[in-house]
Amino acid sequence: MGAVLGMVLRIFLRVIAQSLQTHSPGAAQVDKAALHIGAIAFIHRFGSSLNQHVHFHVCVVDGVIEAVAGEGDADVPPAPAPSVIFHPASAIDADAVAQVQTTLQKRILRAFVARGLLESCDAKDMLAYTHSGFSVDAGVCIQAHDRAALERLLRYCARPPFAMDRLRKEGAALVYRCAKQRSEPTSDKRGAKVDEITLTPLELIDRIAALVPPPRTHRHRYFGVLAPNSPLRAAVTALAAPAHPATAQPSTTGEGAPGVAPLGNVLPGQSGPAEPVPPKRPAHYLWAVLIARIYEVFPLLCPKCGGQMRLIAFITEGTQIKKILNHIGVETDPPHISPARGPPLWEDGGDAQTGEGVQSESGWDLAEQPAPTTR
Repeated sequence: MGAVLGMVLRIFLRVIAQSLQTHSPGAAQVDKAALHIGAIAFIHRFGSSLNQHVHFHVCVVDGVIEAVAGEGDADVPPAPAPSVIFHPASAIDADAVAQVQTTLQKRILRAFVARGLLESCDAKDMLAYTHSGFSVDAGVCIQAHDRAALERLLRYCARPPFAMDRLRKEGAALVYRCAKQRSEPTSDKRGAKVDEITLTPLELIDRIAALVPPPRTHRHRYFGVLAPNSPLRAAVTALAAPAHPATAQPSTTGEGAPGVAPLGNVLPGQSGPAEPVPPKRPAHYLWAVLIARIYEVFPLLCPKCGGQMRLIAFITEGTQIKKILNHIGVETDPPHISPARGPPLWEDGGDAQTGEGVQSESGWDLAEQPAPTTR
């Protein structure tokens, strides 16, 4: 399955690269071998109702990157790192997207036939189908300066298949609220679209287990100039921010201008204001801010008073740690691990759920759980 998904992604990105080269007027006279694209692909194996639905979310830079040799003085050799020129794409309308979808369908079916995954007659029939499973949607476009919208898009693409805040318990059943509408056929005779599904605990586990990705496979893949080993990655990412921080003109008092030191703070022996401090690298960001961006919880916020905490010291000695925990009234011993419970009570299963340490909950009838299906 992983090899097939990788093949489909490579075909898709080749088609996208050809389309971007065609719709980039500035790269018309450039050799095609010097033009590159940048893309990040997210492989989703799930639908909105915890069902199996394999599809891709691909964020593509809307243009092509041209690699050019570094320029320098006559007596100085050029820099080893190449420089790049970005050629934006234009006129990407519905007709261009439809052409990409048609080309993608033909190439993928041709590759399936060549690998023996599909018969030639079936591939020809699928070309005539209106709903053959091939669909390309390019309705989302993020402007270069809108970094907040770009972060929301990437968070949406990298989201997990299951959200705990959408799950609630109603009696002996579990109700899961879908993102929009359930993406599978509903059993409602009226054909009404509903945004909730009702499952038993075992049905929920069965759905979540089916969505676990294969081991040692990447769900996020980088292509083109954004690939980790691309020689153009450093030059391309440098385009996101100015190479040198902008320095403002000093005011009459020397105060309030960003990047300019006040005149009163000039050290003796200096003829002018100090040099502007270069911005910190992303690796020097505060670790608490990075945790807050990922888990949406600020770890240095006091849960009692809401004030900001600060680190005093790192204590690694076990004896001192126990003294501190005893002083603040926290248990020093690890919590006791309860024994694993037996399997659910099936038909003729006896009293497998009546072992020691098992706690029963009111409203849950284990005997009514459906028996597992053999696969």
